[in-house]
Amino acid sequence: MSWHTEALIGFDLETTGVNVETARIVTAAAVDWNPGSDSVADHSRQWLANPGITIPAEAAKIHGVSTEQARANGRPGAQVADEVADVLTAALSTGIPVVAMNGRYDFTVLDRELRRYELPTLQERLGTDVSPGPVIDPFVLDKQADKYRRGSRKLEALAAHYDVTLAAAHSADADALAAVEVAVAIAEKYPELQVHPEQLHMWQIRWAAQLAAGLQEHLRKTDPFAVVDGEWPLVPLTPERKLRGALADLAERWGAHANFHAARLPGDFLIDADPANERAAATAHAYRTAAMDVAEVLRTGRMPHGLMTDAELEQHHGERVTN
Repeated sequence: MSWHTEALIGFDLETTGVNVETARIVTAAAVDWNPGSDSVADHSRQWLANPGITIPAEAAKIHGVSTEQARANGRPGAQVADEVADVLTAALSTGIPVVAMNGRYDFTVLDRELRRYELPTLQERLGTDVSPGPVIDPFVLDKQADKYRRGSRKLEALAAHYDVTLAAAHSADADALAAVEVAVAIAEKYPELQVHPEQLHMWQIRWAAQLAAGLQEHLRKTDPFAVVDGEWPLVPLTPERKLRGALADLAERWGAHANFHAARLPGDFLIDADPANERAAATAHAYRTAAMDVAEVLRTGRMPHGLMTDAELEQHHGERVTN
């Protein structure tokens, strides 16, 4: 029998940001899906974590959890990451596929959280040195099965396209269940995907790499430094990525410091000669500039223009002319 008629687990994380190297878990869900039972979604495990850092306003607007709510009601991030990993390990060790929409993100964030808290990774818990599996990713399946369809490929769009109900988008449990139902609907529409889950897992590794390569080629038409990771379902932590993650974290913290000092300024500080305001403004500017410089290095691999020597600037402009 095909994987889509067997037990599955839906998995989803809501986090503090989009960078897998710095994002922290805010909410998580693992939903059991058993097609032979009276209730298809038999059991939903949900977690609310205190990520230990301020939840950016843009992230809170998406998933609805503020820093204050997480601090008041969330459990320590280490406990949440450990329990989520235990649930996924129990499923994968018995061959039950884990379904995750854009799984590269969720599995990589979980991996970095486990490492951050010095907890065993999924691979260590499973006794393997390869990416965990079998994993089923409706994003990868849909892109492969219906390559040229126009429009969004986000979960909400896929749910609408495959006639799946998504009651509360960006709620971890609702997204996890919808991901499973979308994946099953895709398999029902495209019988060629009705194979053993291990076989499908291997196919998705190749398809995800091809998708990433195509997207990177497209992005480099306007940004020659664009990089899209092709590993799936987990981006391995190499020394280079570890360093880039540390620098990205530094840039985020400097940006947060800049916002903190800027928030202390009165609206009319430019016409107020108060030395304290001037110092706060200068501090905010320094932190923001430093954050932007680090971000520029991460994006381009080059020294920001403002920090280049005259000789480096001359060489840089020469390269731009010749290129």
